[in-house]
Amino acid sequence: MAVDYAVIVVYLAGMLAMGWWGMRRARSKSEFLVAGRRLGPAMYSGTMAAIVLGGASTIGGVGLGYQYGLSGAWMVFTIGLGLLALSVFFSARIARLKVYTVSEMLDLRYGGRAGVISGIVMWAYTLMLAVTSTIAYATIFDVLFDMNRTVAIILGGSIVVAYSTLGGMWSITLTDMVQFVVKTIGVLLLLLPIAVVKAGGFSEMKAKLPTEYFDPLGIGGETIFTYVLIYTFGMLIGQDIWQRVFTAGSDKTAKWGGTVAGTYCLVYAVAGAVIGTAAKVLYPNLGSPDDAFATIVKDELPVGVRGLVLAAALAAVMSTSSGALIACATVANNDIWSKLRGAIRRDETEHDEVRDNRVFILVMGVGVIVTAIALNNVVEALTVAYNLLVGGLLVPILGGLLWKRGTAQGALAAVIVGGLAVVGLMAGYGILANEPIYYGLLSSLVVYVVVSLATPATDAAVLAAWRERLAGRDAPELASEPVAAPQ
Repeated sequence: MAVDYAVIVVYLAGMLAMGWWGMRRARSKSEFLVAGRRLGPAMYSGTMAAIVLGGASTIGGVGLGYQYGLSGAWMVFTIGLGLLALSVFFSARIARLKVYTVSEMLDLRYGGRAGVISGIVMWAYTLMLAVTSTIAYATIFDVLFDMNRTVAIILGGSIVVAYSTLGGMWSITLTDMVQFVVKTIGVLLLLLPIAVVKAGGFSEMKAKLPTEYFDPLGIGGETIFTYVLIYTFGMLIGQDIWQRVFTAGSDKTAKWGGTVAGTYCLVYAVAGAVIGTAAKVLYPNLGSPDDAFATIVKDELPVGVRGLVLAAALAAVMSTSSGALIACATVANNDIWSKLRGAIRRDETEHDEVRDNRVFILVMGVGVIVTAIALNNVVEALTVAYNLLVGGLLVPILGGLLWKRGTAQGALAAVIVGGLAVVGLMAGYGILANEPIYYGLLSSLVVYVVVSLATPATDAAVLAAWRERLAGRDAPELASEPVAAPQ
């Protein structure tokens, strides 16, 4: 295991080094939060794929393959479909807005009255997303070092908080590119073929497993539909995803770079399910499906390769964790704290925005680590996060982009009613039930339409300014952004 340990240590040290390098580039709010809005296609595609394919997609995706066979790919597959839809239909318009948060987009569209409440919902989503990724460190470090769960969470979380605080989005972008390469090599090029060969090939897998393991719809139509509602639609509106769209150097980069990343996600989904199916052949009686990834890596891979694949798992967790962390801190600072501070007192003094955002990343990071230690169930935490996001914010965000009759009152009512409905229904039906997202989303849609039609239309001047921003005109940062677009 010494070689495996060396691989992991070098990888973790490299992440910290890139955080230090990113600190030297992050000299302005734009550089710190959205990498100067100047990523080229290659870097944009890699970082976008890295953030959406986290620990749940890797460890959880393999676990679903272990439990359901090839149809276990559907969770990650719907994530890829969501990223494709976002990239093809919305990303160019989102990038042209030149904002920092989803709530700023809502303020622009509805006239400045939706930000704080929508910010609170988005903050809760990004916080829980960061927590779920941080919990996953316990699984990986337990395999590596037989480490105590709390110590593992603190170690992994502290490294992510350190490089995210130092360089912001530049550090996260650089580390995500490395993580994307490591995941591609570790999971797709090494673990996938080795797992299939160890299981005796597809013919042997089919002979040893029930036929439903090879049914593309074996996981169930209702489950697939729920995945689409939660993950496909969640990809369209999450702050962690939009903040990556904001980093694109051009409309074409946002559209085509995201399309490449979405296609990569579809391949990754199938790979995870196949690896899990192979693990079912090799270890038919594991205590938990989520143990499949760690078990097959620990028992079947040669020295050195094992370290690289475990580094790939770490990469998956870190990319999502860091992306969710900076999104959480950005929302907390820009959408909640700055507005509350302005409402309480008129503060005319200038603030060092880079320093302020660093402080928020550090504070949120500590909060994420503490919460992760207190919680245990990754799936439940992830479900809470996406239910809140989709139930509370999907309708007002897509409504604002697609329906000009939507109003601020309708948007606020949809956020409040949808969010409360989801929380109440999760308490009644259970966190993992399908009903909360079904009825929560429906109630949000009904309230949005009814209240919007019952209230005066959005001011014509607000809509005119909105259309200008969507077209890429009248965007404050447009003239000041560097022209170069690193590849």
